[in-house]
Amino acid sequence: MSSVSSGGPRVTRVSAPAEWDRLELTVRRLLDEYAACRRRAEMAERRVAELEAALREVGTGIVDPFELTDRIAALEAENASLRERLEQARAGVGRIMARLRFMEDDR
Repeated sequence: MSSVSSGGPRVTRVSAPAEWDRLELTVRRLLDEYAACRRRAEMAERRVAELEAALREVGTGIVDPFELTDRIAALEAENASLRERLEQARAGVGRIMARLRFMEDDR
């Protein structure tokens, strides 16, 4: 019987202390929090750029704030009307479905 060895040094695995696991978890949490902060900062920077552009448009007269106010009021009124129509349509569909169920049960 001959045994063949790799000839290399034996590697002994040493288990890491619990502190390493806690440290790794803490580092992961910090990296996740950093990524979240970075995303929020990028969103805030985009919003600032949008607001600065809007302010320039109002300041230079490209956009009239009074026209915007009137347009917003008109759109809100239209939105309310559309919501009311949708609700009426839903009620109508409900009535039709009830009739169909009745007719189906009556057969």
